Amino acid sequence: MKSLFAKIGALISVNQPSPLLKHVPTVIALVVAVLVTLFEQNVPVTQPVAFVGSILVGTFSVVLAYAFGRRPVSREWATAVPLAALLAIALLRVGTGGASSLFSSLIILPVIWIAAEEGRRWIAVAGLGTAVAVMMPFMMLGEVPDSQTEWVRGIIAPFVFTVVAAVINEMSRQNRVQFASIHALAEERERSLTDAHEQSDRLHLSGLELRKANELSGSVLDAVTVQAIIGTDLRGMITVWNPGAAAMLGRSADDTIGRTSILDLHREDELESRSRELNYPPGATVLNPGFSALVESARLGIGEIHDWTYRRSDGSEFPVEVAVTPRIDTTGASTGYIFVATDITDSVEVSRLKDEFVGLVSHELRTPLSSILGYLELMKDEDGAPLSATQQLYLGVAERNAHRLLGLVGDLLFTAQAGSGGFPLTVGDVAAGELVTSAVDSARPMAEAAGVRLTAQGASSPLVISGDRGRLGQAVDNLVSNAIKFTPRGGTVRVGLVEPSGRGPLEITISDTGIGIPAAELDQLFTRFFRATTATANAVPGVGLGLVITKAIVQAHGGELDVASVEGDGTVFTMRLPSTPA
Repeated sequence: MKSLFAKIGALISVNQPSPLLKHVPTVIALVVAVLVTLFEQNVPVTQPVAFVGSILVGTFSVVLAYAFGRRPVSREWATAVPLAALLAIALLRVGTGGASSLFSSLIILPVIWIAAEEGRRWIAVAGLGTAVAVMMPFMMLGEVPDSQTEWVRGIIAPFVFTVVAAVINEMSRQNRVQFASIHALAEERERSLTDAHEQSDRLHLSGLELRKANELSGSVLDAVTVQAIIGTDLRGMITVWNPGAAAMLGRSADDTIGRTSILDLHREDELESRSRELNYPPGATVLNPGFSALVESARLGIGEIHDWTYRRSDGSEFPVEVAVTPRIDTTGASTGYIFVATDITDSVEVSRLKDEFVGLVSHELRTPLSSILGYLELMKDEDGAPLSATQQLYLGVAERNAHRLLGLVGDLLFTAQAGSGGFPLTVGDVAAGELVTSAVDSARPMAEAAGVRLTAQGASSPLVISGDRGRLGQAVDNLVSNAIKFTPRGGTVRVGLVEPSGRGPLEITISDTGIGIPAAELDQLFTRFFRATTATANAVPGVGLGLVITKAIVQAHGGELDVASVEGDGTVFTMRLPSTPA
């Protein structure tokens, strides 16, 4: 019985049918009861008015259920339908025998509807409605139950119906909770299915995009035939080999990928020299310092283009310019490296011919200039025919310009010598402090004329290094004079010497508060004849050879020349020289 009541309650309340549909069982029962009363002689109509009222109230309940179905109302208002049906059944009992009517059991139908509603208060409504329906014959006829059976029926029946209503109400509540859980689970499953479909669609689109990206990458790699694009894993094993690499190095992709290391393309002495220059960086390949030297800058996130010598499959060698970048996966982790190599054989040859031409021209110009200076000196020193003041002035101007031209020719000749593989050094002991003192003393008149404050630090250092005194002095002089030229009036140029700690390098720094150099131009700063845009914009004199000469001198001594600059704030040049004999 309990299970039956629960199912009935769930059918009526949880699935939320329309009021008319929920009212159908009661309507059918009322119609059957009316027909039985009209056509069965054993069921007399004792109160015609109550019987007709029952029909009218029952009809009204149907109209009400239909209206509530067409225009939805709240659940509280919808319970007016079973209450009206309960009244119709009570009137039917009055009209068909009163307390002894055969249709008392019909009360259960509207009670089920009322009890199945959400909330405990409907139990009380159902119990009260049942009590009214049971006692209606006595109330309408103004009678009092005259037997113990009628009194018991008037008390026990409402109590029993109230208990039934409580059971139905609880079962309906549990079914509502269960239905809500099932509904939530179904919604969650639907959302999961939707998410799964969306994820599947996204994966499909991602797969298509990845396939297109791979096709595009492959097309780009195949289209690059002038440059060699080579990919490696973290150990240096080649995994990417484009047609440009195959044409440049004479090796097919099938014979190279997975079988050849990038180190097989390089000269061992160059790798060893680079490793020594970088102090044998461990990188990600401790047991392979040559490969670490190739990729160390890329591993540290520093862009670098370096000149190397590649070896073809037939053993021939040629110069290349190689840019190295890391290969990054979707998680940001490095999976290898990309090498983009450009054959610079023609460029190297052109540079060699240019250096040879510059050296030849410089040498040819040096002799007539020296002769001109000699004759100018003779004319100035001629005692037999003294020159006037004006003539002396003219000769002085010609002599200064000849010396300037001779200095420029000397710079050109020096750069040509440096570019062709070296220049002579007269190596001896050099006092590091004297380099700073001499440079500052020589540049002080120029600084005072320009209104620039010139200071020196560490000039009293007793450290002695091995090198060419004249060339090292020339390098420091170039940097100090450049700093003064690029510093506006009222600025400061500082020359400092930092002694090494242990076996580290000696550092000479030249810093200024001048106009600075654009960051995009720092890589070109040591290129012959290059002049920064800040120099041309501020009409700073020069031809763009001083820094080239300075760097060549420093490198010839086994040192390094670094620069750091912020446009508008100033520049710092740092010379690092070995503190032990070069």
